[in-house]
Amino acid sequence: MTELFNSKLCAICKGRKLLCGRPTCPILERFRVARSVEQKLNKRHFFGSSPPSIFVGEYGYPKVRIGPLVPPVEGKTDYLDNPLKWEDKTIKDILYYRSLLVMGESRADVHVRKSGRILGEVQELAMSVKPVDSEVILKRKPVMKVIPSEFAPPLGPKAELLDFELTENPRIPRRTDYVVSDELKAEEAIIRLYNWGFDEYYIIRLLSAGLLGVDKKLVPTRWGITAVQDTIGKNLRREILNYPEINFYEVYFYRFMGNRYAVLLMPESYAFELLEVWLKGSLFGSDEPRVIHDYEDFRGIKGYANETTGAYYAARLSVLEALRERRRQARAVVFREVTPEYYAPVGVWQIRVGVKKAMENPIGRFETLNGAFEAIRRRLEHPFEKYLQRSYILGHLARQKTLDQWLGKVLT
Repeated sequence: MTELFNSKLCAICKGRKLLCGRPTCPILERFRVARSVEQKLNKRHFFGSSPPSIFVGEYGYPKVRIGPLVPPVEGKTDYLDNPLKWEDKTIKDILYYRSLLVMGESRADVHVRKSGRILGEVQELAMSVKPVDSEVILKRKPVMKVIPSEFAPPLGPKAELLDFELTENPRIPRRTDYVVSDELKAEEAIIRLYNWGFDEYYIIRLLSAGLLGVDKKLVPTRWGITAVQDTIGKNLRREILNYPEINFYEVYFYRFMGNRYAVLLMPESYAFELLEVWLKGSLFGSDEPRVIHDYEDFRGIKGYANETTGAYYAARLSVLEALRERRRQARAVVFREVTPEYYAPVGVWQIRVGVKKAMENPIGRFETLNGAFEAIRRRLEHPFEKYLQRSYILGHLARQKTLDQWLGKVLT
């Protein structure tokens, strides 16, 4: 894996020649975004409608950074922090949206019982399902930069928080009040909210704000995203194991934000694998791209997805939701190719959306595995044999097929 920027190459290029092979210079793009909103944010006192949005950092745990995200804009601002509204947006759009959200940063102990008034205001903000008019006073003018992330949406300008106050009553659903007030384990609370129709990003916000569970604690946003997607995914897996298998090999494909997503479903008992490649010239690509992967069988993944990390849980959830809707189970392999067009990471939500869109875009059904392989091969750039060599599920199937053939010869 190469470094994000090559200082020598960047010094020669200066963003004009794109010597790195990317279609856009990530350094200049972030600079342009910051400059475009600089005048609006050149102050210490903000009044605006939070989407609503909060952020909890992981560094220094159990003493973490936490704060509200408030734009210098009033009214309908939910699009600034709602991945459900970003399916037709560009990376540049996302960077701009996030650059408008100013974080008032303060330190807090993860044990919420030790918190004070400001955290109480932040928690009320987190429970709202509509934008909330808010007032923020910062110690100094916010630092003008946008920090991309492979997990959460990019984090925009920030400064130390002096005071924060909601200037209107947040709109909090009764069911949220019930779950937050009741003595429910965090896992049970997450599943109840999901089954009631609350989207996962709302649930992540509640978990991060320390509102779910018996022993309530603040949960860093990055951890909260994975925890919620993993919890929902485990619950869906238990359900689809009771469904019959599909009848054919099925292939799905979609391009999204500089990523290619191909999904292979096989008429076998449930298992899941994510195969991921950062192509040459991409953000974390190298001259010799390597396939990374994580997998699970019907018992679930062992430990944490150490290679593909948060992408694994986002991709798996989209596949499981599609299978539950059909009331079927299958053995699934997701292929993710990251191209140079993905010049700034915007969070695992784009993987969630990309795989979801792929599952809505069938390429075809095939009688044989080779037929499905050929359909996928035509749509990916990385040598397909490299995927087969790295894949546990596909390699296991190949070994199993050889064993079955051998047993067949012995028995005839």
